[in-house]
Amino acid sequence: MPVADTAPLNARTARPVPLTRMGFGGAGLGNLYRAITEDQAQATLQAAWDAGIRYFDTAPQYGLGRSEMRVGAAVARFGRDNLVLSTKIGRLLLDCAPEEVTPEAFVDVPQKRIVFDYSYDGVMRSYEASRERLDIANADILLVHDVDAFSQGSREASDARVRELFDQGGYRALSELRAAGEIAAIGAGVNEWQVCETLLGLADWDGFLLAGRYTLLEQEALDSFLPLCEKRDVGIILGGPYNSGILATGPVPGAKYNYADAPPEVLDRVARIESVCRAHGVRLIEAALQFPLHHPAVKTVIPGAMTAEEVAANVAVLDAAIPDALWSDLKTEGLIRAEAPVPG
Repeated sequence: MPVADTAPLNARTARPVPLTRMGFGGAGLGNLYRAITEDQAQATLQAAWDAGIRYFDTAPQYGLGRSEMRVGAAVARFGRDNLVLSTKIGRLLLDCAPEEVTPEAFVDVPQKRIVFDYSYDGVMRSYEASRERLDIANADILLVHDVDAFSQGSREASDARVRELFDQGGYRALSELRAAGEIAAIGAGVNEWQVCETLLGLADWDGFLLAGRYTLLEQEALDSFLPLCEKRDVGIILGGPYNSGILATGPVPGAKYNYADAPPEVLDRVARIESVCRAHGVRLIEAALQFPLHHPAVKTVIPGAMTAEEVAANVAVLDAAIPDALWSDLKTEGLIRAEAPVPG
């Protein structure tokens, strides 16, 4: 499964959006949990480029603009026309006093605070600021960031953000940018498939960046959401293929699931999946990274990487040979759903 193989986000965009089978997620470049130097960040991006990755994703949230600036420096080196680039709207970064900085999970960030804004003006201001930090004329994909319940704190808060997006003109702004050719595709970058399904019921979208919700461990999205994506020709950019870590580390003490310590039932299920993988001479991480790409709606997978070594490790995992019998055994054991698309 070569990294550089491409699949279009969908067949409907006026300007094609070809996504390499593996993309690069820029959250780590914002100093997620720990700081990295500029040289380290550029070496990581260069490793991704040298491996054949041509799709790069970032966001204002990631390091309060630091990720976008680091990605922008690499884009200038690689050539804007040689890659596909996505960023996000929903968070404005405003200058503030030192005690008002809102770094979230990022360290060593600029002196900014986050204000959520999904209005028409908020979308336009956010996109303009992203263009400046990235030093580009345009992005290819613009995503509504974190309108899901996980990010907003409750289903009610999520619903309120979705209403804001439509009632206050945020979606209209995205549509105008797409219609004018400023961007090729619009979508949402979220942690839950349910809100994507809600958005699909309200408007026309090209794709979604879905983090952690169609993985070797979770396939509830097969019930309704992924079939709807196939029917509507909406592509999925699959983030979080390791469910925040446990599908990479295995069920070790302190393994993370959904950004927290994995509960006993998840540890047990992952242990059973890992046992089947081991019987076939396959590492858990290899099965985890390759599994979602077998669904026709999933166009690319973007595992995280903060170093060149992590990029190389991800590439090796994507290239690993996996026998068809592994997938059939996982289905026989009831560890992945019977209807999940797999080879063979």
